[in-house]
Amino acid sequence: MSSQPFVIERVFDAPVTKVWDALTRNEQMKKWYFQLSDFKPVVGFEFQFIAKNEQVEYHHICKITEVIDGKKMAYSWRYKGYPGISIVTFELFPEGNKTKLRLTHAGLETLEPGGPDFARKNFEEGWTSILDKSLKGFVEAKSVQL
Repeated sequence: MSSQPFVIERVFDAPVTKVWDALTRNEQMKKWYFQLSDFKPVVGFEFQFIAKNEQVEYHHICKITEVIDGKKMAYSWRYKGYPGISIVTFELFPEGNKTKLRLTHAGLETLEPGGPDFARKNFEEGWTSILDKSLKGFVEAKSVQL
């Protein structure tokens, strides 16, 4: 059980404002992330969602802990009925017309006692897929001009 946070960095061919909006505007988040009933990038705002893993539904409970507009957002991440609490942090760095995103998920070791579905490798695989497929495709999509 590692107490080191999981960190993944990716560079997207999109400006910071576009990536920030994808991370913080619920109507955009629904197109690449989870289906949230409501979301506001405001410290103290709580949001919840349910995600399925084969036959099991996991009720996620998250609370915004830090927001630096256009640069950084962090929130707690825990599961209803399971031990542990972790912190997910998104940081954005402009690189010309591109954006470097650093995602850090700390405290994963506190979730592991909840069972094998909470193993670190599952979070690593999940975040890698979300960033490399879902978010990348969404923010790098070119607008269609009619």
